[in-house]
This record gives sequence, C-alpha cells and structure tokens, in this order.
Amino acid sequence: MECGLLALPLLRSFSNHFGRGGPSCKNVLNLQCNLKASEDSPYGKWVVSICPAYCDKTKAMCFCGNGTKYPDRPVAESCGFELKGNLVDWAKADFQNIFANEDTKKGWCNIDVTDLIDGHMQVKEQCDCKYDCTAGRFCEIAIQCFCINQCSGNGICNGGSCQCRKGWYGIDCSVPSPLIAKTDWPEWLRREEALPVSEFVPSDANRTYTRSKSVQFQKRHPLIYIYDLPPEFNSHLLEGRHWRYECVNRLYDQENTTFWTSQLYGAEIALYESLLNSPHRTLNGEEADFFYVPVLGACLIARADETPHLNMKNFMGLRSYITLDLFRQAYFHISQSYPFWNRTAGRDHIWFFSWDEGACYAPKEIWNSMMLVHWGNTNAKYNYSTTCYLADSWNAIPITDRGDHVCFNPQKDLVMPAWKLPDPDLVTKRYWERTKAQRKILFYFNGNLGNAYEYGRPEENYSMGLRQKLAKVFGSSPTKDGLLGRQVTQDVIVTNRRSNHYSEELASSKFCGVLPGDGWSGRMEDSILHGCIPVIIQDGIQLPYENVLEYRDFTVRIEEEKIPQLVQILRAINETELDMMFTVIKSIWQRFFYRDSVLKEAQRQKKYFNKSSHWASAFSTLEKEEDALSTFLQVLHYKLYNDRWRLGSPKQQLKKAFLPEDCPV
Repeated sequence: MECGLLALPLLRSFSNHFGRGGPSCKNVLNLQCNLKASEDSPYGKWVVSICPAYCDKTKAMCFCGNGTKYPDRPVAESCGFELKGNLVDWAKADFQNIFANEDTKKGWCNIDVTDLIDGHMQVKEQCDCKYDCTAGRFCEIAIQCFCINQCSGNGICNGGSCQCRKGWYGIDCSVPSPLIAKTDWPEWLRREEALPVSEFVPSDANRTYTRSKSVQFQKRHPLIYIYDLPPEFNSHLLEGRHWRYECVNRLYDQENTTFWTSQLYGAEIALYESLLNSPHRTLNGEEADFFYVPVLGACLIARADETPHLNMKNFMGLRSYITLDLFRQAYFHISQSYPFWNRTAGRDHIWFFSWDEGACYAPKEIWNSMMLVHWGNTNAKYNYSTTCYLADSWNAIPITDRGDHVCFNPQKDLVMPAWKLPDPDLVTKRYWERTKAQRKILFYFNGNLGNAYEYGRPEENYSMGLRQKLAKVFGSSPTKDGLLGRQVTQDVIVTNRRSNHYSEELASSKFCGVLPGDGWSGRMEDSILHGCIPVIIQDGIQLPYENVLEYRDFTVRIEEEKIPQLVQILRAINETELDMMFTVIKSIWQRFFYRDSVLKEAQRQKKYFNKSSHWASAFSTLEKEEDALSTFLQVLHYKLYNDRWRLGSPKQQLKKAFLPEDCPV
C-alpha cells in the first residue's frame, strides 16, 4: 500500500504520517524549507518556510535543532533573520539572536523563562509560537492541537492529523470496528429508532467492510456518505500549517480552553465536522443519497506559496490553479477507487469551495456536482475574475483544465453562510431582537472604501469599484483629501474607520450594506446576525440560500447603477414592509450561524476537560431553531424529490424519506 492511499476505497486504519511515503510509509520525504540558494540569497528567495536553523524536512518547518537547549522551539520566518528597521534582510541570518549561549546573552534557542523574569535579558520580538500545539512566551507549554473533531476522544492529535487508538478509524477516529462495544459508539452511530436496517462497519483485521447484524436503525434521509480521502487532501494540509490560525475555526490556549478564530474560511471545517457527527451520515455508500468529498481547499490555497515542495511554478504562480489541481486529484481518486461517481457522473456529489471566488476555479471534471460556495457569481454580469489578488485570479487558467463553466449555477449549487466568530454578546444582548425604534441609523456600512481613503485598497477595481461608488455619494468619513460624499446624510454611515463598537452599530441600524470585497465578504452574515435588513449591491451575484429562501421578504436589492438613489429607495419602504422584514429576520437568523459546530465543541470541552466557557453557556441557551447545518440538510431533502439536475431526468417518485416540516422552497 502506498502511503496515504487505501488498499480498498474504505476507511483508513493507517497512521497519517506527514512527510512520509512509499510502502507502509517507511520512506521519509525530503520537503525542503528553502528555495535554491544563490550568492545573493544563501537561503534562497523568501518563502514562508525559509529557515536558517534546522529544517524538519518531514514538515518543511524550521526549528532550533540539535546543539541548542531547546531543539524543538520554532524559528519561524523573521525570527531567524536580521532586521533593518522594519524590514527583514532574508539574506542574513540573525545567529546572535537565535543561537547565543553566553552568561550575558542568550538567544531564542537557549533562553529560559527565568532569564526573562530576572529582567537581565530580552528576546527578539519576532520569535514566537507560530506553529500549533505550543503556547507560552517560549513555546514551553504543550497544548491541545487542532484536529478534526479533536479525534473524537479516540486518538492523539498531532497538529492536524489524528493517530487513532486501536479499533477506531477515520479522519476523526469516530468509526468503531467490531472490537468496540456498541455502548461506546459515538452518538451519531447509535441511532436506535423504529426500523431495522443493517449497517456496514470496517473489519479491524483486513480493513474491509463486514455487515453487522446487531445494528438496527431507522435511517433519516438524506443519507450522506463522506469519503475517507487520503490525508494529502485534508489532515496533512492541517498538519503543514505554518501559521496555526490558517483555515481553522478554533484553537486552544495554555489551559486547553477553546478560543474561536475569525478565520473567514472556517465554514469549511465547521460543516465537515458537523457532517461527520451527523445522524444523516452513512458508512454504506450503496444506500447514500449524496456523497460529500472533504477536500480542504482553503487549507491549501492559504499556504500554497509557503513551501518549495508545493511547486507553485508548475501552476503559473496561481494559488487558484494549484487548488484546482488538488480537487482534480481528489476526483481521480474517488472516480477510480469507488463505484459511486460514475453512476450519476457526479451529480449526487458535493464539494465545498470556500475561497474568495468560490467554484470559479473548479476543474471541469467535477462541474456536474453540487458546489457549496460563499460567492454566488452567476456570471450574468461579471464573467471574469473579480479579485484584485492576482495569485487567486482564474482568468489565465487554461480552458482545458477549468473548462468554460460559470462560477455558480443556482439550479444545482448552494451559497453557504460564511463563518462568523461565536461572540457570546450576540446571545446575551440578543441583537437580532432590537426593535425598529431602537435602530436610529437608516443605513450602515463600515469597511475598506478604496484608495481615496487612508490605508484603503489601492486597486481601482477592488470590490468591482462598488464600495468606492457608494463612498463617493454617501461617504461619512473624510477622504485623504478631506472630502465627504456628495449626498452625506446624518442617519447614513458609510465609513472606513474601524470601530470598537461594530456590533452595536449594526444592531442600531435599520439597513446594512452588503457589498463584495475580493469576491465575497461576510457582510450578509453580519447584517442578519444583528437583525439589520441587508441591502445587497452586487448585480448577478447570489447570497446564502438565495435560491431556496424568499429573499424579497427580508432583504433589499439595489442595482449597482442606482447607488445614488439608495437613500430615496430605502425611505420609500413603508412601515408594514419594514415590520415584516424584521420579523422574518428574527425567525431565520440562526440559519446563517453554525450553531451545531459551536455546541459540539462545548460538549467536547465539558466531557474532556470539565470546562464550560462563557461562550458555551451563552450559546447553550439559544432557542433550538434551524441553523446552517440543518438548513443545508433541508436543502438536500428538497433535492431528493425536486432536483432534476441531480436526477438527470424529469421529476420521478423516490423512496419515502423523512422530510422536515419547514423545508425551504
């Protein structure tokens, strides 16, 4: 068996050895930290993994190494190089600040905590714990690393990869073998209801499925089969993070207490973990209604230019292109190793593209599938890449690889809400319940407004120029030239100034602007979670659930050319319509929030560490309404009966399935 590949298209029981390959993962790979050296650049040109100390070539990460007091202490990026003012000289290693070991001066790799406490020594500010799994000023405290579902309590987390205990399988060690007593099975698998249905479980002996006759369940449709992909598509990308905040929605402090991140692409992790824990999950692909392909694309695109071995040059220097190739390799794997893809040409398969421009760069081979995105660009107006970050542009990707598909097809795809920080104030202050009378601001938008403002984005086409147009008319903060908008109005706030009271200002506004950034932005979610009516200004681009919810009941769409009439349009909305919109938002706001992910983590903290943080207590008091996960499942329910694209034929009678009462149409 090749390392990272399965003997059969089933569940892995092998260890996910990052940086290893060959039969039984015995061969250590040579993942260099540095690019090719030259006379002017002895450590090669800058790359995130650049290293003047010891390079761990199984991870392409830089550490102090043997001969130092603390060989496992990270020497990440500028820590190891000389500074010239605020600039780093990547050609000159700062050996004095790294390796010094004298009585009067100790470098980062030899200094003790007591040396700092005594006050007679200092440590370089740029040296810190960028990698996961350690905390403290000197990375001296071992902490809980991030892993998918924290290995379900059935394994050891190694910075992104789970080492499962005997008898447990899967990326999160949540699938038991016949060795495990049924009483110890995870809750999602103990679905004891009315109808007896046999289930497949992996045999511990030969990694093949055996039918367990003792398992009796009533299956709740839709049944979702989650591919157990080789680790290079998920856990290795997590383990290879050079900055621990990349692509994850939570981390742990030195007390092993959860703290949530504001990672924009955290929905990819949140949904994946929730599906792995869902009673809608099935281990039997033969009975599945849908197939989820868990490629962590955001984890690759976030670090595509971090290390030499990712070979960006082979992909024209485009992060979008190398990520396309990752998804295509996953397609090759599942289509060749499993029987399910070819049955429907992938029409019942689901992929998540959480990056700025969503599935615009999806490979042509998988376009029949359902795409989950944050960017619902139908290409009706913008049929080209709109990002100003050139490495993410898909314009230059050859049509032979990308094909000529649109970015978003409302007939088959779905825009999912973006991840938002689980702020307990959201619950304790109940922003979504603020009355109309409490909302004194007519219209509110706070964000980057372009190059006319201090620290503004310099590109003219940032946000497709829409934020700039809005600011020219209604800007309430002065530009670099001291100018305000042409129609500046007292109860209209359009500002670039960061606010420490952002949530309070959103919750004090009747209408809130939803405009793009480099692709999608999270302003729709900000608006809904604070009970503010979204004003959508982006032609031809759909927002979360727009093809399944009745958007006219709780949003206002204004055509881009009508930006100068914005205030006039909003003031013309009568009180009855306003009351209806606020009422609808109160009833649906949790659909834009990943409550299931938050509560599952609260349960883990309580079970494993007997902790109950403020956020856990707050969100546990929420009324149980439909959240992002349950809304997604409801959409799949609807597709079981009504999705002609998925069926590949006119509507036909399907087998009877459980259907929620308020399934959106």
